[in-house]
Amino acid sequence: MWKQTTERTIAIVDDHPVVIEGLRTLLHGTPGISGMHAFTSGGAFMAWLGRNHADLVLLDIMLPDANGLDLCKDIKRMSPETVVLAVSNQAERSMILQILQNGASGYLLKNASAAEFKKCLDEALNGGVAFSREVREILARPGRDELRAPATLTRREKQVLQLVTEGKTTTGIAQELHLSPLTVETHRRNMMQKLEVKNAAELIMAAVQRKLL
Repeated sequence: MWKQTTERTIAIVDDHPVVIEGLRTLLHGTPGISGMHAFTSGGAFMAWLGRNHADLVLLDIMLPDANGLDLCKDIKRMSPETVVLAVSNQAERSMILQILQNGASGYLLKNASAAEFKKCLDEALNGGVAFSREVREILARPGRDELRAPATLTRREKQVLQLVTEGKTTTGIAQELHLSPLTVETHRRNMMQKLEVKNAAELIMAAVQRKLL
């Protein structure tokens, strides 16, 4: 599934047992998964995370004891290397943007197909930012409160930006555009400076807000 050779531990945080069982079934037998742990509350998961490590967290936004948006921030504060993917029925643009701001590496709606779901997991675990198809469509819609005028990007920067939103790695972008990885990193760094952001998730969020995608 994913390119890294080390095995991965996945945590599922969702208060609906049927969702947990569905995700377990979907991921069962996937090469590279060494363990799956499920939690029906944010508190139980954070207590576990204090003593254990999770490579990937599939996080519901609405939990009985916690707001998933805030919980994402707590997870990244406690374990910065843990990849967080929001998995939710909530299709509000503001929620998607907020959890990206809080450190998530992507957002999937629960109606995503199995193939789409696995593809997004692969993208996130390989350092990309992953969205299910419907989430991409939501993000592409103009927001009501666009705070800044669009920044000016070069044609090449826009090409790189588009591939970043597709979850491509620096190496993959370099191969597709016939550039060196160093050149791709330079374009990425220039865009982050122009948009005043610190990482790929914030870059995508800022690009959406300023209608650059």
